[in-house]
Amino acid sequence: MPDYLIWPSIAMSLAFVFYSAGVWGERFARDLKLWHVIAFWAGLAWDAYGTWLMKGLTRAGYESSLIHDITGTSALVLMVLHAIWASWVLARGSQDAKTGFHRYSFIVWLIWLIPYFGGMIAGMSKGLSP
Repeated sequence: MPDYLIWPSIAMSLAFVFYSAGVWGERFARDLKLWHVIAFWAGLAWDAYGTWLMKGLTRAGYESSLIHDITGTSALVLMVLHAIWASWVLARGSQDAKTGFHRYSFIVWLIWLIPYFGGMIAGMSKGLSP
């Protein structure tokens, strides 16, 4: 792996670990707990940091696909909304709100996987080149 991909790859992998732990932990528990919300926010923070690092590569002349940019930005926005919603549901939500959250949490995670794996596949198949 080229040196310039090490930190972005670590950041995005940590985003995957934290976000997946929050979603799957909440799914298996069938209840939203504080640690799930913390995992969502940690996943979001690592994803935002990894995205920022990747944008630095783009500014330095490395290629990025429009589709990946759109899906990645959409996924990041969904993660923000998901983390805010999780925080609200935990603080003030009813049982119905928790059930609704539980239903859509997995869908947001699946959508997030599209740019995560898409970027990984694109990077492996053609590599980054200036």
